[in-house]
Amino acid sequence: MTTRTARNRAGRIAFVGAGPGDPGLLTRRAHDTLAEADQVVYDRGVPESLLAAIKAEAKDDTQFSPAEGAPGDVAKVLLSAAKSGLSAVHLVAGDPFGHESVVHEVQAVARTAVHFEVVPGLGQAEGVATYAGVPLPAVRTVADVDDVTALDFDALAAAALKGSFAVAVDAGDLAAVRDGLLASGVEPGTPVGVTGDGTGETQYTTTSTVDSFVAAALGFTGRVVLTVGGDVAERDKLSWWENRPLYGWKVLVPRTKEQAGAMSARLRAYGAIPCEVPTIAVEPPRTPAQMERAVKGLVDGRYAWVVFTSVNAVRAVWEKFAEHGLDARHFGGVKIACIGEATADAVRDFGIQPELIPADDQSSEGLLAEFSPHDEILDPVGRVLLPRADIATETLAAGLIERGWEVDDVTAYRTVRAAPPPADIRDAIKSGGFDAVLFTSSSTVRNLVGIAGKPHARTVVAVIGPKTAETATEFGLRVDVQPQHASVPDLVEALASYAVELREKLAAMPAKQRRGSKVQGPTALRFR
Repeated sequence: MTTRTARNRAGRIAFVGAGPGDPGLLTRRAHDTLAEADQVVYDRGVPESLLAAIKAEAKDDTQFSPAEGAPGDVAKVLLSAAKSGLSAVHLVAGDPFGHESVVHEVQAVARTAVHFEVVPGLGQAEGVATYAGVPLPAVRTVADVDDVTALDFDALAAAALKGSFAVAVDAGDLAAVRDGLLASGVEPGTPVGVTGDGTGETQYTTTSTVDSFVAAALGFTGRVVLTVGGDVAERDKLSWWENRPLYGWKVLVPRTKEQAGAMSARLRAYGAIPCEVPTIAVEPPRTPAQMERAVKGLVDGRYAWVVFTSVNAVRAVWEKFAEHGLDARHFGGVKIACIGEATADAVRDFGIQPELIPADDQSSEGLLAEFSPHDEILDPVGRVLLPRADIATETLAAGLIERGWEVDDVTAYRTVRAAPPPADIRDAIKSGGFDAVLFTSSSTVRNLVGIAGKPHARTVVAVIGPKTAETATEFGLRVDVQPQHASVPDLVEALASYAVELREKLAAMPAKQRRGSKVQGPTALRFR
């Protein structure tokens, strides 16, 4: 019998392009390679936000460290890891071959027997130019530059004469770029755009000319992208990233940790910078007996209807079902009503289609308006299960009883106040550091005020429905935004529409009136 000695796992090296910075621009291949990496060496040009997103999805034991030293030093670190059987990645901003130093690293690794690959990424200069709204048509030059002295200014001058070019450099090198362009014969009045934090939450572009862009870009730090040529003028029509409805708005999201993510994702799509502040935590009821009886009653056919008023109530019932090994099949014969679309979606996630969702007013009153009175002939079972929070109002239960139904009003979960947020967030709430706050329930209003204080008068207050609006008003808040339908997507959409109306209103004001306007937020500030 022949025995074989297992060899150590072969290591590998990947040079991965991180793209221009927006985590959404990381390619699928890059994402997969990073998810499997044992060691990641990253360049200083990789934005912190992108690095944080990558670390969140990496393996628990993946080691991250900044790239230090000359190309040969980085190559040695990668080779050492690979020879130990690890998967090593050098993560670089933009595209790997857009950096001469990385090309030298690849050449050094290629001289060894270690397997390697290069994963392309969207170049910084090209990607940021698109996010800035500057097209780079057929005649163009694009460059990501580590050493400004290596720039071919004569080639850039020719590109500016025939079309446009984009170049990514350090903000500290802008004066050298200006001098090189002017010395190569570029007209001083040639349009220039300078973009900082390209593809990031705070991307900002200033436009000027070759002879004045250094002064116009005072305050810019880190990597910036210059777009030079006649196509810079197209920004007025094509700028989209910085022109999203809520771009630059700092929005407070006081929800539970589990619920805040979906709202924050929608806010980011509109350009906002969400700050999640948990104000309530969801906990099981102190005594489970009520819910135990309710679940048994559902299985035994005790109820004609189950009325869900929140996503948390849906989750509480299904968690109790799971404890007893039950599933959607045990809802057979029971009709389901939901107060709104978000709650209905949670029910659909478990494979059940609700029978009743208010078409217009998605509130307790709206649901009652469409809920049929009990008919002893048509409804042989006359009982309704109403699983809800321990602090919910009595409106719905009372209305169902008035319509002839028997109601089992069951505490499915408790909402408890969360711990206060950090001091800097509390200060920002009180001083107007947030441009808007989104309230999705009366409890989020009460708890936010309780743990952090009232939002400043300049903060736009958006509420999900009439009950939440009433509570906000009781606490002395001015309600600015309320959607027609009570759902998170409609709430965010309503805030975005409000911001657009605000921008249009301010644009129509004379300059003096703008300065005296009480309208707040980034939209107002851009006009002042």
